[in-house]
Formats: sequence, structure tokens, C-alpha cells
Amino acid sequence: QVQLVASGGGLVQAGGSLRLSCAASGRTFSIRSMGWFRQAPGKGREFVGGISWSGGRTNYADSVKGRFTISRDNAKNTVYLQMNSLKPEDTAVYYCAATRLGWNELGTNPGENSYNYWGEGTQVTVSS
Repeated sequence: QVQLVASGGGLVQAGGSLRLSCAASGRTFSIRSMGWFRQAPGKGREFVGGISWSGGRTNYADSVKGRFTISRDNAKNTVYLQMNSLKPEDTAVYYCAATRLGWNELGTNPGENSYNYWGEGTQVTVSS
């Protein structure tokens, strides 16, 4: 099993920044890719962005492209989501996820069913 612990959420004004972290432990050798999803009140869970476990490849949803950046620290088995120029519509619970699928198997907009392991969400609230 893989355990994921996400942290870093909070309240921020529009235009501000936050950085979320997701620390992986357990059978991390099975992880091929990781992703961030978010779920706003009354909406489904949507893909925000992903990163290959090697850290060499990333992709993002159009709604966050140019504002959000995903990176990882191999030594710490931790993935980060740097969120800049935040907007009120970015308000959501953010989840990190890990998958045994390889990067090329995921596609550009993978669904939540493509991911095997999930962390507990962390709330991000952006005030106007």
C-alpha cells in the first residue's frame, strides 16, 4: 500500500499564492505517476495536473495552466503544487493521488479512476 499525506491548504486572497505538499510513503516503488485533483462544493472531482514519478514530465488542466506548477523532491518522496495568481474559482478541496499507470497510459486529462491511491483532501479557499 501507499500512503499519501497532503498539507498546505488555507485561506488566501485573490491574487495570492499557496503551496500544497503531498508526502508519499509505503510501497512507493509501485508509483509511476502522481496527480492533483480538486473538488468544489456541488461539483465533481476534476483533474488539476500530474507529474511523472521521475519528475520529468508534467501536464495541467487548461484552467490552471500558467498559474500552477507541479514539482517533486525525489529524496523526500514529496510532490508539490505551487499555486499562484489564485482566483475565487480555485476554491476547492484539493487531493493528491498516485497511480501505478505509466505516464503515457494516463493521457492528458486522466479521470480519478486512473489513480490507485488517494490522500485526504486539504481545503483551499480564495477570497475575492
